[in-house]
Amino acid sequence: MATPGFTITARDAAVLPRLGGDLTPAAVVICGHEPQRRVDGGEDMVATERRSDDVAALVAALRLPDEPRTDGPCTSEMPLAPWLAVVDADGRWMRPGIPLDPCRKLRAEVRAALDALPLTTVATRAVAEIESAEAAAAGCSQRWADMVSVETTANPDARRGALPRPFPAGQQVRLCVYDVPKSERGNGKPAGEFAHGTVLPADRRTAIEQALRAAGPAEACRTHASRFALLWSVAGGDPQTYVELDGCRRIMVVAYPGGPVIAQGDAALAELIDEP
Repeated sequence: MATPGFTITARDAAVLPRLGGDLTPAAVVICGHEPQRRVDGGEDMVATERRSDDVAALVAALRLPDEPRTDGPCTSEMPLAPWLAVVDADGRWMRPGIPLDPCRKLRAEVRAALDALPLTTVATRAVAEIESAEAAAAGCSQRWADMVSVETTANPDARRGALPRPFPAGQQVRLCVYDVPKSERGNGKPAGEFAHGTVLPADRRTAIEQALRAAGPAEACRTHASRFALLWSVAGGDPQTYVELDGCRRIMVVAYPGGPVIAQGDAALAELIDEP
C-alpha cells in the first residue's frame, strides 16, 4: 500500500478490488489507532477495531463507479479514508477499493457515508508507549532532542561566551534528564528517552544556577553525549537550558532575542543535575 498504517489514499484505493455482487456485506470493520491516556498518567498508542452493522449507505457508495477524470484544475488536499473491511453474514471479508472523483480523490458519497457511519468499538490493543507514567508525573516529554548537538552540528560557529541568565526570575524550574541511545548519537538530531525529572526545590535550583553562571567558554570537542538535561520554567517559554551530562559536557542557553549561547560545563555540574 502507498500509505502505511490505517489510512487509505486515492492511490491505495486504485489497487484494491472493487466490491462486486459476489459478496453482500452485513457489517463493516474499521481499524485505526489513537493516543489513549492510562490511569497511571502515562499514554499509549492504541490500535482500535470498530464495527457497524448499518452499512447500506456505505455499500451503495462503494459500488459507485469512478467519475470521469477532469481536465480542469483540482485542489491540492488529499482526503483520506480509514482502513476498512466489509464482512458478509458467513464471515467472508474483503478490503474494497473506493471510487474516485474527477480529481482522483475519494468520491464525496463515500466520505459522507463514512462520516455518518455509527461505530461501536469492539477491541483495543496498546501497540506502543507514547509517554511513561514517570515522565507524565515529572511534567516532562517522553522524548526530546539533544539541542546542543543539533545546534553545534548545524552551526559549528555557534556563539560562545558568557551565558545569559539560565532561569527566569521568580518561576519554578523543571528538570528533565534524557538518555540518548547509541543509534541516535551523531545523527544530526539525536532523540533522547526520558530518564528522570522533577521540579527543582529552591536550594537545588540556586546551586545549579550558580554553577551555570560560572561556566566558561566552550572547549573544542566532538564527542557525542549519551545523556543530557533540559531545564526550563514550568510555565514554558524562554530561556531553555541544555546541559550535556557526559561527552563534551557543553551547556547551551536558548533565549530570544540573542539566540543560543554555548558554554562549558564540567563533571561537578553534571553530578549536581543528574540526581535521581
